[in-house]
Amino acid sequence: MPPFIGSHPLSSGFSRNSIDSSSNIVTIDVGGHLFQTTKQTLKQSGSKSILSEISNLDGSIPFIDRDPEMFSILLSLLRTGNLPSKAKTFDIQDLVFESQFYGVEHLLLNSHSNPSQFEPFDLEKSLILPLSGRDSPTAISTTQLGSVQVAHGCKITSFDWSLKRKSTILTQFAGIDSMLSVSPNVVAAGATDFSGLQIIDVSKGFVKETLNWENVTKSGSTVQGIGASKEFLFTSFESSRRNSNCIMIYDLSDNGFRPVSEIGHYEIFGAELDSAIPATKLRWIPSYNLLMAAGSHSGPSGVRGNIRFWDLRSGNAVWEIKENVDCFADCTVSDDLSAILKVGVHSGEVFISDLRNIGKENTWTCLGDSRKATNGKKEGFGSKIESHGNQVFCSKGGNLELWSEVLIGSSIKDRVFRKNSMGRAKDSCGNKITHFSFGGNKMFVTRKDQQFVEVWQSSVRGF
Repeated sequence: MPPFIGSHPLSSGFSRNSIDSSSNIVTIDVGGHLFQTTKQTLKQSGSKSILSEISNLDGSIPFIDRDPEMFSILLSLLRTGNLPSKAKTFDIQDLVFESQFYGVEHLLLNSHSNPSQFEPFDLEKSLILPLSGRDSPTAISTTQLGSVQVAHGCKITSFDWSLKRKSTILTQFAGIDSMLSVSPNVVAAGATDFSGLQIIDVSKGFVKETLNWENVTKSGSTVQGIGASKEFLFTSFESSRRNSNCIMIYDLSDNGFRPVSEIGHYEIFGAELDSAIPATKLRWIPSYNLLMAAGSHSGPSGVRGNIRFWDLRSGNAVWEIKENVDCFADCTVSDDLSAILKVGVHSGEVFISDLRNIGKENTWTCLGDSRKATNGKKEGFGSKIESHGNQVFCSKGGNLELWSEVLIGSSIKDRVFRKNSMGRAKDSCGNKITHFSFGGNKMFVTRKDQQFVEVWQSSVRGF
């Protein structure tokens, strides 16, 4: 049965009463239930929605053969911009299908996955996303809208923003070590034992493009890390012989991912291993127009590494931090906090360095117990650290810590951070955390030897 009844669905429904064509009030019959609203409310749906078309009708009551209860949910969304509490009684996928019919899925998405609704102090484990097969996640990538792609074994499993629609594709990789969402349906993926960066359409399951670095030794080029800005895709390559590396920059606006330039080309000469540590973490800093590239390795003298900040315009590193004493187990950069952050591999403590001190030496300030830096126990081994907004998240084994700044002064010496444990007691009893990422108003967590993804969400706004 067609959704509209009548020879001209939108222009001539059926009229039960004489309606003043000049009135701002619109009456709609949905599944036998009458709804009244204003033309302005219906126009909130967007020009491509059938509700916007209905707002232009005069002197008739259109009939829509759909569920009236779900329509009332979507009408409330148009009126307030938020889902009403009674929406929790419906399956989100049912609301997605209904919103697609009316052409208002974008409004449902904004209400359900709005990043502004992310509440770090109220996050708890709310959902489990199961993965097929026996392989645990090796990489995870999210979008701003809350969709997530998970690499496990030779497969990539994708969940849409509602986390209900799921698809899995096979790749050419035996295992994926790095992955980044280029768009909701396209990811960049690479491995440390397979040559080339692949641009994969996960909705259709095919490789759109394979990008390589032509190194001096003419050997293959494996991917060590991936990053992106709004304009560029950054890829850290290492030659298959492991004696040279570089960072390639590609144009994201070009469908063919045109190479723009190459920075940080290093070669290993003799026993100088520290001269060519490949970058395994790439983070773009919009406010400074700099790319952070960090890498480390374990050798006879311990764990050593470096953090470099690259100016893409000149192709030069404007700041380099050499890690010798308590090298990072993981590091990141926060544009909101204007800071570099690391978790020490020996101490397991979180350190901060102010980006306003670019060029200075010995800029780390320990946020915890600095005496642990020389204990040699590697308490931070395997820990992960990421920033989201003005918060810092750090994994320690199976637990997550949340570091928040207490505003006191403007200089780094006046900056005070407080640590909070996240989640309920049941959330912290799982296996060691291997990855976590943020998308929409959610945090996604994976653990060692587990074939699923945890979704952490606000207990207040959870749906």
